[in-house]
Amino acid sequence: MVPTISRMTQNDTEGIPGTGTAARDTPADDDGDPALARHLAAQIAAAGGWLPFDRFMAEALHAPGLGYYSAGRRIFGHDPRGGSDFVTAPELSPVFGRTLAAQVLQALVASDTAEVLEFGAGSGALAEQLLETLPAARPDGRPLQYAILELSGALRARQQARLARFAPRVRWLDAWPGTLRGVLVGNEVLDAMPVKLLHRQQGRWHERGVALDAAGRFAFADRDAPAGAECASRADAALAAWQGPDGAVTEIHPQAEAFVASLAARLECGVALLIDYGFPEHEYYHPQRSGGTLMCHRGHRADGDPLADVGAKDITAHVNFSAIALAAQDAGLDVLGYTSQARFLINCGIADALAAAGLPERAMAQKLITEHEMGELFKVIALARGCTLDDPLGFRVGDRSHRL
Repeated sequence: MVPTISRMTQNDTEGIPGTGTAARDTPADDDGDPALARHLAAQIAAAGGWLPFDRFMAEALHAPGLGYYSAGRRIFGHDPRGGSDFVTAPELSPVFGRTLAAQVLQALVASDTAEVLEFGAGSGALAEQLLETLPAARPDGRPLQYAILELSGALRARQQARLARFAPRVRWLDAWPGTLRGVLVGNEVLDAMPVKLLHRQQGRWHERGVALDAAGRFAFADRDAPAGAECASRADAALAAWQGPDGAVTEIHPQAEAFVASLAARLECGVALLIDYGFPEHEYYHPQRSGGTLMCHRGHRADGDPLADVGAKDITAHVNFSAIALAAQDAGLDVLGYTSQARFLINCGIADALAAAGLPERAMAQKLITEHEMGELFKVIALARGCTLDDPLGFRVGDRSHRL
């Protein structure tokens, strides 16, 4: 069918955590990268005038030399005047990595392995904190090794400069290794994976993509999902209990689920610790979240229009942790635990780390566990295979696996 073109992104549901806002009527390349905008326009044309949103998001973030993560921008940091767009937990306070290290070490011992793999290491802050805190070798003398799987050449260069003093304990990978044994860590990785957008019209869900309007600007365009298509089947399964009002927009996460399946296909023995912002499915697909969770970040400010200023801002969606847990179980992994970041860090001993920290550092680290900051919105899920870890440290109190 001919796509229906609209500038609307999402209903304005301000005040509900993780909801979108109405789009601005802004040309796609006003403050973004004109070269990236031209590249995306060419991709749309090559696809017949309509590009699924997940493909648009992937190109906007990762197109070689042009995308938000691959063009060498300074993304991470506290100060927007320095060009940063957002701050992650490891940049907020080194207490984050020092505390997480307790769970990493327990998992390494339980799996009788000596390697940590971090997926998408950002600025390298978390790797630095873990390498500083973890012992250089196991009690049996095996040296602990740290591998980083980083797809962005610009970020890899920044990580290598930051972690140079830890050579040769650190190495970088270009792709998944054939097999995995050890502990995999992913902090704010799942939220950056491209999502499919769904828009409800006349009592039915439609897949939302991107086209060019008469003025040559990026515009949302909806189309029916073909019968039996991946988008239609996932929508039926995920949204069966929530029909949503007309005009509702939401996301499904096939790429994040595929990431978990790829992890499971390679993990012989070990634990994966994934930390991100998101909800279980009954909260994700909630009537009050009818605007979805898609958000953009630039200069420490958020907006809901991924079609404006492409290349100049991040595009993310909250994680559906129920879908992640189900994908893991379907692939043969065990879900060891799921809880809030605050409860996880408290279980891992952050109180002792705070007591030892100076006042300024303590004030920043408090944001990691404060409910209205990162403590509640961020969650931790642990997946495992082939190791005996009956009492994972981070989930001893407050495990919410039963709520997934």
